[in-house]
Amino acid sequence: MRDYVFIMIDLNKEKFNMYNKVITLYKSTDKNVPLIVFNTFEGDGEGVYKELQNMGCSFINLLVVGNIDWNHDMSPWYMPSIYSKEKSFSGGADGYLKLLIDEILPKAKELIEGEPEFIGIAGYSLAGLFAVYAMYKTDVFDRVASMSGSLWFYDFMEYCKRNDCRKLPDKIYFSLGDKEANTRNPILKTVEDNTRELSEYFKNLGSEVIFELNKGNHFTNTSLRSAKGIKAIL
Repeated sequence: MRDYVFIMIDLNKEKFNMYNKVITLYKSTDKNVPLIVFNTFEGDGEGVYKELQNMGCSFINLLVVGNIDWNHDMSPWYMPSIYSKEKSFSGGADGYLKLLIDEILPKAKELIEGEPEFIGIAGYSLAGLFAVYAMYKTDVFDRVASMSGSLWFYDFMEYCKRNDCRKLPDKIYFSLGDKEANTRNPILKTVEDNTRELSEYFKNLGSEVIFELNKGNHFTNTSLRSAKGIKAIL
């Protein structure tokens, strides 16, 4: 159901609901600064925003979308679960992307100062996969950051190479924990090779690509890693 419920937290932070998504906009007081979309598994992205502030990244509008149906909204197509007790991935990315572009982004742009210098998209884990997938489905995003992206997803590497981006971003950031590929799961084990391969692939296409390997596993310092990725594309 479409509804807008605004809750003012402070002068630079607003929350509103739209189609059951809980959206938090961290606004810059400056005009015409970048707008970055960050899809999150849980919470409102405050930890990421604080890390960005600590890094001196104050010239940014950060749009955080929460209450996401994670395995549905962030997955490009159906894939069985990689764990027996978890839901399968049901391929709702196209529908969610339409909602993001047609409804959520326009509302956010009404609330910020001026026009964004550029619009970027960032995400961690499955949202990192979604950020890369969005490059192939829309020309809205100028820059992309995929932190510990789920680039092990079935047939995703082949999809990227078979298809053309709607708009090749001028900057793309990839990162991964140096222990993420140390697993017995044969699907997850491919994540580092795939991330490195895609980094080189987009670099060869002409994007400015940054690949960074962080210490730790998939769940180490997620807010800090997310902020580092967003900073890299600013």
